[in-house]
Amino acid sequence: MGPGGPPHFIKAERIREQLKEPKPKSIKEVPGYIFRVVTKFFSRLFYIFRIVWDTKPWILIHMVFMAVFNGVNPVINTFIDATLLNRLAEAFMAAVNGTPQQFEPVMTILVIRFAYTFLASLIGRISGILNNIESELVVNHVNLKIMRKAREVDLASFDLPDFYEKFENAKREAGNRPIQILNSNFTIISTVISMVTFVGILASVSTVAPVVILLMSVPTAIINFSYRKKNFHYIRFHSKERRQMNYYSGLMTNKDMVKEVRLFGLSDLFISRYHETFKTYFKGLKKLFVGEGLWHIATGIITTVVNCLLFLYIAKGVVEGRHEVGDFSLYTGALTAIAGGIGTILSTTASIYEGTLFIDNLIAFMKEKPTVVPSLPEPRKVQHRTGHRIEFRHVSFAYPGTERRVINDVNIIIEPGDTVVLVGLNGAGKTTLIKLLTRLYDPTEGEIFLDGHNIKEYAVEELYSLFGIIFQDFGKYAVNVRENIVFGELDRDAGEDEVHLAAEQSSAAQFIDALPDGYDTPLMRYFEENGIELSIGQWQKLSIARAFYSDSDIIILDEPTASLDAIAEQEIYNQFDRLRKDKTTIFVSHRLSSATVANKIIVLESGAVIETGDHEELMKKHGVYYELFSTQAKRYITPIDGMSAEDFMNKGR
Repeated sequence: MGPGGPPHFIKAERIREQLKEPKPKSIKEVPGYIFRVVTKFFSRLFYIFRIVWDTKPWILIHMVFMAVFNGVNPVINTFIDATLLNRLAEAFMAAVNGTPQQFEPVMTILVIRFAYTFLASLIGRISGILNNIESELVVNHVNLKIMRKAREVDLASFDLPDFYEKFENAKREAGNRPIQILNSNFTIISTVISMVTFVGILASVSTVAPVVILLMSVPTAIINFSYRKKNFHYIRFHSKERRQMNYYSGLMTNKDMVKEVRLFGLSDLFISRYHETFKTYFKGLKKLFVGEGLWHIATGIITTVVNCLLFLYIAKGVVEGRHEVGDFSLYTGALTAIAGGIGTILSTTASIYEGTLFIDNLIAFMKEKPTVVPSLPEPRKVQHRTGHRIEFRHVSFAYPGTERRVINDVNIIIEPGDTVVLVGLNGAGKTTLIKLLTRLYDPTEGEIFLDGHNIKEYAVEELYSLFGIIFQDFGKYAVNVRENIVFGELDRDAGEDEVHLAAEQSSAAQFIDALPDGYDTPLMRYFEENGIELSIGQWQKLSIARAFYSDSDIIILDEPTASLDAIAEQEIYNQFDRLRKDKTTIFVSHRLSSATVANKIIVLESGAVIETGDHEELMKKHGVYYELFSTQAKRYITPIDGMSAEDFMNKGR
């Protein structure tokens, strides 16, 4: 396997280290560490801005406008209110002194105030509508990015726990995070605009006050950033517990599992395991919540005392005649706005920092490079409607993150038109061999050839188009019957006759005709109230219909009749006998009666080929195949006139 383990294991280690930032080991390394952290922070922000811009450019334009408007809005409101108070105070003092003034100036300011309030409210309402639209658009855009990326990522990557953890976190967080982070960024811009203005106002009263407020914010900043990072790392590295909770709750609500869970009395067990996992997970979270809260309470007490002293200082200035009554509202409003603004900036920045850490999951996922790609700059195209020669040369394979070979030095040649049956006990490597042939995985060692060329030289989509395949864990799609069949070859421009023919060939037509809406009947009750639940055998017939519908050169059937009764099974094999003419057919089956029609039987054990030949040759060898076939046959053959089952089989030959 080479140094360091198999390639997929090395890939797993790379993924595991990808998000880690090396800590400085000495004072000299601190500037470099800070530079890397800041650079990475802004690169994440740029990535988020790019996501939103790619969604719709007008979203960013709207956010910039609202950032400016929200920045100046508090200042304008404070000035209007202060002016109104001053005019009211002047009118009151004039009335007390017996020199009443006209009411028009006060009325004018009141009209301006309420007109501006209405305008601000209108802008806010429109912005709220746009925010909802923007959120849905960005979530949709990110989900589409994840889905498109998932389409091209190696299947092997999904076998890596660390990769799947990133994928799960990307799906869970990335949809809402970008718009939240951008809103937070523009909130900071708005707050800075307001604060700069208010600092200028407050500095006319006291140059010390803004400095005091800024110094008071330092402990809050340290607390916020410290606990945001702790929170991220806790959630990041406790993904396992969240997946466990989702798994246990899913078992209790999954319609396919609920029968067994109820009958075996597993409900209380899974509820208990969910609860225990939650307690373990929540214990650490609670500790973080309480710790952060206590620190904020302590700093809040100190901040309140300092703000009270500053308010008293401004009030004294009003009493001593150095400021007007309205100015008290202006200055205290400025003081409150600065203190609140600093708090907003710190908490929002910490939130942005935390959000960008979560965005790393999306960035890492989107940067994942597929390895199942053509090895040539100009990939080969496959030849359709012709025979194909397949060759495995010293092929070995270990699943990602493991070193145990499930395929071990396999050498196989399949000639055009061969009917091949893969035989072996569970875990022998039969399905894995098919996954390698169809290039869902690449071998750890060795090569696979198609028509004399390494399959890596072909375009992947072209290669896939060669195969009409049914896996033992075949797909059950919550769409109508017709679509379940035509999914076998979406690009094929076939009519209703071809769909019906595929259903007849798979013995599915009889039960389809009995459905309420025939081929238009929706299946499964996920989306439609009139959805029909099929039996597993009926689903398997539909999956076989997909294979019949796809006019493929190579037919691969992994346990194609496992859920069918004996009569339906025989009907299917009779159809295959007719369909596989001039085609290469590969079966995986535990029912060895199907092996008798094959011209090549390959017996696998622990991932290695131990026997090859046709039925007659392997029976004569009295090897593993003979033992498997004889053991299975004895279950069905009743001795006649004292003749043993073995003698009966030999006589039959």
